[in-house]
Amino acid sequence: MKDIMGMMGKIKDMQAKMERMQEEVAAVECEGVSGGGMVTVRLSGKGQMLGVSIDPSMFKEDDVEILEDLIVAAHNDAKGKVEAMMAERTKELTAGLPIPPGMKLPF
Repeated sequence: MKDIMGMMGKIKDMQAKMERMQEEVAAVECEGVSGGGMVTVRLSGKGQMLGVSIDPSMFKEDDVEILEDLIVAAHNDAKGKVEAMMAERTKELTAGLPIPPGMKLPF
């Protein structure tokens, strides 16, 4: 019973830390780049697109499909960085808790 109470206390602490982490992550920006820097996308820690920067040389009628692909690639790059940052922070947050492997937080 003592172990359960200790674990419940750790879970309560983790919940407070998780709330703080979510606030911190919301304020973080990640930048994704594609096409050798010709397209840049900025995302918030929550995955909202904050901005897109496109090199003017990409504005040619016959390059529209390439530009579209580069925007998607830059977005995916930024999203991957946000997810990696979240995974690392969650790992730090849950250190010491008996959480099954592969379980994602927040629930």
